[in-house]
Amino acid sequence: MSTSAAISSADAERAGYTKTAPAEAAPSLVLERVGLTFGNGTHALRDVDFAVRPGEFVSLVGPSGCGKSTLLRLAAGFERPTSGTVDVATGRLGYIFQEATLLAWRSVLANVELPAELAGADRRTRRAGALDAIERVGLAGFEKHKPAQLSGGMRMRASIARALTLRPELFLFDEPFGALDEITRQRLNQEVSQLFLRDSFAGVFVTHSVAEAVYMSTRVIVLTGRPGRVAAEIPVPLEFPRDPGIRFTAEFGEIATAVSAALHGAERETAA
Repeated sequence: MSTSAAISSADAERAGYTKTAPAEAAPSLVLERVGLTFGNGTHALRDVDFAVRPGEFVSLVGPSGCGKSTLLRLAAGFERPTSGTVDVATGRLGYIFQEATLLAWRSVLANVELPAELAGADRRTRRAGALDAIERVGLAGFEKHKPAQLSGGMRMRASIARALTLRPELFLFDEPFGALDEITRQRLNQEVSQLFLRDSFAGVFVTHSVAEAVYMSTRVIVLTGRPGRVAAEIPVPLEFPRDPGIRFTAEFGEIATAVSAALHGAERETAA
């Protein structure tokens, strides 16, 4: 995958890529009245309700400490709610952390092969899957490089490739691009969007950037301050594929303004 090429609408249609979320599809993730209080008494979440279907890419935005990452950890089964229910309808789950979390002593290829290796797949099968994933994220030619030899953006691509070998139906992204420069961040936004178009997984993406949330998503969920709860759900009715230049259009600006207004409203409500 080129780091700069955008997929045209015509190309997307010819390739059979998904352009809108299938509303009739059964949800991959459902949270109902989810609350979480940690053992130290911190009330992190309260009565959170939302669902994500295949072909939907949902971004979570909200103040620092409002429970965005905690919601991903609940979806992944790393935490258990103290109230309500979290229903994940698939065992094929990908999780991208804020850091690339690659093993320093393994090559890109060996890092990407790791999930299949741990699952007991034979060498030929895991090698084929890893090489395909590496190609899809634009790292072909870097298979033998160690993480220390890669840029931050390339390390994150390797992390995404590793998750792709699991063929995830639910893909969770915990603010993976927050530490990257703006140009690299926008390129990775575009590349993840291309993967979403190809695979039509259910995506949940945590970010502090309103523009990133709107560009990536079919829907943006705004959370209040702690204890986090849903303050607003704002649809993003912009067709995929999305050219990076869409960020400068009036329609994009209107949606971003609505998300920002919801964020400020949630902050005022929390302060009151």
